[in-house]
Amino acid sequence: MGLQQDIMTAMKVAMKAKDQTALSALRAVKAELLLAQTETGSKEEITEEHEIQILSKLVKQRKDSAAIYTEQNRSDLAEPELAQAEVISQFLPEQLSEEAIEKVVVYTISKVGAAGMKDMGKVMGIVNKELAGKADGKTISTLVKKNLV
Repeated sequence: MGLQQDIMTAMKVAMKAKDQTALSALRAVKAELLLAQTETGSKEEITEEHEIQILSKLVKQRKDSAAIYTEQNRSDLAEPELAQAEVISQFLPEQLSEEAIEKVVVYTISKVGAAGMKDMGKVMGIVNKELAGKADGKTISTLVKKNLV
């Protein structure tokens, strides 16, 4: 229940500060967490891993939207999306550097004995599980492709 408590506390702070961007981002997080919690029909706890997946998904959605808006020269719409992504990112574990991710990828490739691109799925599955919430899937994919060739 730690993340939900943190979200509620941050919402109160955003309300007092009249920060509408942060408030809307936090409300979106709260809504997603409640949906995930009541998905099965019973009000049960969701795991920390699932919470991280939800937060990562929300950040990715906002960054993707901002990229589309930027392509269309709509910085007025892109800026709030990026600001919301920043607010949500505060609740994610610290992201690893590309070098740290590459070390994990190289180690996993050698551990699994991956020989080529046919083993990419196997390597991706292991690395994604190990680095859940700490690294972007796109970055992992790029590094796996680079090291499997």
